[in-house]
Amino acid sequence: MTYTFWDFLQLIGALGIFIYGMKVFSDGLQKVAGNKLRSILKGMTSTRFRGILTGFTTTTITQSSSTTTVMVVSFVNAGLITFIESTGVIMGANIGTTVTAWMISIFGFKMQITPLAMMLIGIFFPFIFFGREKLRNLAEAMIGFGILFIGLDFIKNGVPNIQDNPEMFMFLDQFTEFGFASILIFVVAGTVLTLITQSSSAASAITLVMLFEGWIDFPIAAAMVLGENIGTTVTANIAAVVGNVYAKRAARFHFVFNIFGVLWMLILMQPFLMGIDATMSYFSPEAGSILHATDELGRANATLAVSLFHSAFNVINVLLLVGFVPHIVRMVEKYQKEKEDTQHRLQYISSGMMSSPELSMSQAHKEIELFVKLVEKMHFSMQGLLFNKQNKQEQFLKKIEKREKITDNIELEIAEYLTKISSFTLTEEATRRIRGMHSMINDLERIGDIYFQMSKTCERMRSEENELPRHALEKIGKMLDRVHDAIRNVRENLSRDNGSVDLEKAMHLENSIDLYRDELLEFHYAQLEDNGYSNQVGFVFLDYLNRLEKIGDHLFNVNEAIAGKKVKAAYERVVEERG
Repeated sequence: MTYTFWDFLQLIGALGIFIYGMKVFSDGLQKVAGNKLRSILKGMTSTRFRGILTGFTTTTITQSSSTTTVMVVSFVNAGLITFIESTGVIMGANIGTTVTAWMISIFGFKMQITPLAMMLIGIFFPFIFFGREKLRNLAEAMIGFGILFIGLDFIKNGVPNIQDNPEMFMFLDQFTEFGFASILIFVVAGTVLTLITQSSSAASAITLVMLFEGWIDFPIAAAMVLGENIGTTVTANIAAVVGNVYAKRAARFHFVFNIFGVLWMLILMQPFLMGIDATMSYFSPEAGSILHATDELGRANATLAVSLFHSAFNVINVLLLVGFVPHIVRMVEKYQKEKEDTQHRLQYISSGMMSSPELSMSQAHKEIELFVKLVEKMHFSMQGLLFNKQNKQEQFLKKIEKREKITDNIELEIAEYLTKISSFTLTEEATRRIRGMHSMINDLERIGDIYFQMSKTCERMRSEENELPRHALEKIGKMLDRVHDAIRNVRENLSRDNGSVDLEKAMHLENSIDLYRDELLEFHYAQLEDNGYSNQVGFVFLDYLNRLEKIGDHLFNVNEAIAGKKVKAAYERVVEERG
């Protein structure tokens, strides 16, 4: 045997180059897709067949079914889509993952791609230094595409030669002599290979190389592909461990759906493979049968046959099982029973990072929407504290205190998540958005602090058996209404696509709060002069007033961060110059 440990290390290095190339290619494509990827994902909440198309398209763009399924688990965990709606996307992801195998089969074995890959890198490398962001992203994707096929070529050269290493071939060949049991052995081998590489695409590439080099024949390669279909479900199941019951169900559905597909395929394996062989012989009669191909042309044809098998299996599996989805769902629900989950404070990003910065930022954005909703609840509790009956005061105080602690945790956890996103290579637009999100969560946390401080002031007043007179309390109530309008405006702006914020309305609401604050200052001084209330009560009135005006400022800061513009300072400068 001539194959040494150093040869094995070179093979591992070649696999590393292939996986790295796929990552660069995938990241570049996702950056090029940008907002289009987000709009594709919005289609998930439609019909099941549209979900299948969405899953296929997203997996084709991301070049990873694991990316799509982990993303779906996160969205289900967040409540963005339901468990039922996620099933279509998962089925589509299974079909989308076959695109990579076709790409490798056509370019990697049917033609000499390495010289073309080098030329591709040479053509696009200069664009990395260009100012235009889209050109840089496209260049990154194309360089990754080139590296991917250079890595594939290295894998082909790194796999031991059969003639020089007959002992290794005999070791592998002994597992192919047990008939149907051999198929099962290599299904398990495909599953394990996918778990080791953490990429069904990398596992497919290794399978195709082994087939092309003659280490395995077509039926064994097909069995490994079935195993890789099972192995690819593990990543989503790992992501669902920290998710809620619905996320776990989505991940289990992916596993059960693929297991059912593998089971019926194992029953029909022989006639199905003969059908693929007949199809390939019809289109390429000169290559002969691909079931036991020996020459290079036959083996190259066999790699195409594996891709055809992979696609045909996944498409037929979806067509066969799409009508049984409700039954599979009921079975998964019976196994994964709904318990009283402890509510995640962070709903959208509790399952960890997405593989794409673009998707991760979308998750963080949805988390900030929930943050504003929590702030609105604190606002309602403050209104209840000031205007409801005495026996409910303790309840409102506890709610505000509890939610203030949650706002502290949310700010910290979102900030850490955004910092992790920043470790990726980001576009200028993405960097600006992340800075804006940091600003938003800081302002929202400060608003939570202000409501808590107001509640403590109210609690102290009540303990001293002191309170604002009714006419003064009514004035504060009207100020609270204006602040609530500003909160609702922030929620509306966050629900829109980034950058389409109506800052004129935000400015109008901010001015309304400022003008009413000035009006209430006049009211306050008049009350002191006319002995309408004591200095002690007046200090509390003034404290409420200034704190609510400060909340208005923070809310406007959030609007500016959403829009990515600083308009208030410019507006105030213009007013000063005109004054």
